[in-house]
Amino acid sequence: MTLSATPPRWELANVYPGLESEAINAAIQQVKSQIAALETLFAERVAKTDAQTPVEELGALAAEAINGFNQTHELAGTIRAYIFSFVSTDSHNTTARRRFSEFEQVGVRLQKVRTQFLAWMGKITPVLAPVIQYNETTRSHAFMLKETAEQSKYLMSAAEEALAADLSLSGSSAWSKLQGTLTSQLTVDFELDGEIKKLPMPALINLHSHPDEDVRRRAYEAEMKAWDSVREPLAACLNGVKGTANTLNPRRGRTDALHPAIDMARIDRPTLEAMLGAMEASFPLFRKYFKAKAQRLGKEKLAWWDVFAPLGKADKSYNFDEARAFILDNFTKFSPDLSSFARRAFDNHWIDAEQREGKQGGAFCIGVPVVKESRVLCNFDGTLDQVSTIAHELGHAFHNECAYQAGKTELQQDTPMTLAETASIMCETVVMQAVLAQTSDPQEELAILETMLTGDAQVIVDIYSRYLFEKEIFERREQAELSADDFCDIMERAQKATYGGGLDERYLHKYMWTWKSHYYFSGLSFYNFPYAFGLLFGAGLYAIYQQRGADFMPDYKNLLASTGEGTAADLAARFGINIRERKFWEDSLAVIGKRIERYCEL
Repeated sequence: MTLSATPPRWELANVYPGLESEAINAAIQQVKSQIAALETLFAERVAKTDAQTPVEELGALAAEAINGFNQTHELAGTIRAYIFSFVSTDSHNTTARRRFSEFEQVGVRLQKVRTQFLAWMGKITPVLAPVIQYNETTRSHAFMLKETAEQSKYLMSAAEEALAADLSLSGSSAWSKLQGTLTSQLTVDFELDGEIKKLPMPALINLHSHPDEDVRRRAYEAEMKAWDSVREPLAACLNGVKGTANTLNPRRGRTDALHPAIDMARIDRPTLEAMLGAMEASFPLFRKYFKAKAQRLGKEKLAWWDVFAPLGKADKSYNFDEARAFILDNFTKFSPDLSSFARRAFDNHWIDAEQREGKQGGAFCIGVPVVKESRVLCNFDGTLDQVSTIAHELGHAFHNECAYQAGKTELQQDTPMTLAETASIMCETVVMQAVLAQTSDPQEELAILETMLTGDAQVIVDIYSRYLFEKEIFERREQAELSADDFCDIMERAQKATYGGGLDERYLHKYMWTWKSHYYFSGLSFYNFPYAFGLLFGAGLYAIYQQRGADFMPDYKNLLASTGEGTAADLAARFGINIRERKFWEDSLAVIGKRIERYCEL
């Protein structure tokens, strides 16, 4: 096979031949038929039952519903992933955007039936235990059934839930899409290497890690100016998304905006408080790192444009082939299964790595369940950080693969955000530890530690600032809409509270709220603390791997296959980890602390 050093675009032809092909049209009609069958099942049979209905009838209905939902989610998830693959890489593609909007209507129908299932589980909770024992289908979905019954307490009336689903298309989901369109189509004329280039925002943001401070500073200034030009519509988007959540949460019996996020993460408040407490206690250590970095740059404090500045012997740049080879080599040392899987992902063009205008920033992995594959998006620029990002996203794809190989159904694969980061953090750690182990040059070691600590600081310090930001947004949004100035003020105060004296307060990133898509997810709030959970939980698992070696892998793969079938605490307990104890989080943070101490020694 001939390899190209050019960052690739992903291929999707094995899923469907085109956005308006007969194959995808037929698949959409099939999904509509499957949903119609579920609607009939619930309207004509399920609606007539309650806890007084014979258990055998309830069990048969539960099994039929489970099979129907699994079948429908598999096909619907594949169609959505396929269309979104075009939307996320080219926001100018009007056909993809139209098809995505059309399919959202289908998604709302499916959501409505899932809500009916949720309500039904609440009705039959008194006899749920014998219903679960009805047959193998119900027994193998026991966790899902119990969780659904528990969450049924947080429902509005059937009519209100149906209306909320319909309104989401022109409400929170519309605001979310607008944010994605605005940020992906925004470009900046920027002088780089003596040439004026039109850079999409992800490429401009990537200049945060440019070795030349003048480039970093000018990129920061250009970025601030660009976000300033679209701040008003983005403020409207954020007000719309958070306002919707604040309207619905109390009507569903939620105590606050954090309540559903904790339930979706499958943790409890003591666990979150233990982790956040350990994170906050670690801030002085991170500030020591920030100040040490500032001194190396000849400054007292870091300006924002220096936060991601490379240090040490950081002139190493990877073309895509080199990144691929490095990842595969080190995945092999960790697990031949992981390496073989990653090679398949590379060979079959599952990765879209090229930076281009109209493409979404950041990185993600999305499963394509019908073909039992995944697709990975990133914006590769040749840096070690981007090599680490590819490894991270391939970890998500390997997570999917473990579930596919284990024959898990769609309902069994419903993984919480906290555990969704397990494999990705592990793969990222494998690659970065390998880089660190392969150098004897202190300047190279410094550069590697800098890359690692930059990432650690983002996930611990910056994530905490985002948590504080979102918490205050929800609290204040209850009273009134917030202005763009309000959002900027809250963001800067959150950064001061977390970065503290490590940053120059004159040059923070007040517009972080504009481009972080996590703030704009409809129906998903506080998508920040799960990243910290993933990093620290992954660090704990990596320590166990170092102790057990190859014997670790079967249990690890089984854990990945099972992340949709247990609480975070129960699954962690398989490895002797107690996530409700602050000590676990402190021990994981101590690993990062050793990196900081070594960084300061060099």
